[in-house]
Amino acid sequence: MPVTTLKALTSRRLHPKVRLDTCQLPDGRIFEPVILEFSDWACVFALTRQQEVLLIRLYRHGVGQVIWEIPGGMIDPGESPLQAARRELLEETGYSGGRWQEMPAVSPNPDNHTNRMHIFLAQDVEKTGAQSAEDLERIEIHPTPLAAVIQMAQNGNLLQAMHLSALFFALSELGHISL
Repeated sequence: MPVTTLKALTSRRLHPKVRLDTCQLPDGRIFEPVILEFSDWACVFALTRQQEVLLIRLYRHGVGQVIWEIPGGMIDPGESPLQAARRELLEETGYSGGRWQEMPAVSPNPDNHTNRMHIFLAQDVEKTGAQSAEDLERIEIHPTPLAAVIQMAQNGNLLQAMHLSALFFALSELGHISL
C-alpha cells in the first residue's frame, strides 16, 4: 500500500499549544494524534578563536536535571532564524561576532511537533557583553575544547538530541568527518 498523507477530520484544542486531531486511515480506522504546536527554534554551535565550543549548563524540567546544551531558543515573531540565533547566543553567553553559517534545520519529532530547529555554526565568536538570560534561566557558560565535546557526546552527556544534530553538522562542515 502506498504511503499517503492524512487529513484531519476534526481538531480540538486541549491547550493553546496542544491539539487533538481525529484522522481516518485509508482502511477506515480512526487515529487520534496529539500535536504540539511550538514556534521554530534556533541554536548555535559556537566556536571561539581558541576552538572551544560554547556549552551551557541549565536545568530542564522535562527530565528534572541540569544538562549540557548549546545556546539557543525560540524564534520570536517577525525575527529570522539567524537573528534569533545571534540574539540567543548573546543573551545566554555574552558572545557575538564571528562568521556564521546556516546548517540544515531538523524536526524535534515529526510525529507530533509542528516546529523545526534552525542550526547555525558560528566560528571565531568573542566575548563582547554580559550574559542576560531570562529570570527562569540560570545558565552556566563553559567554553569546552571540541575534542571534549565529542567525548561528552560519545559518553551520553549531551542529552539534547537536536544539539547532537548540530554537533554532527558542525563536525562535517569543519572537516572532522566526511560524508
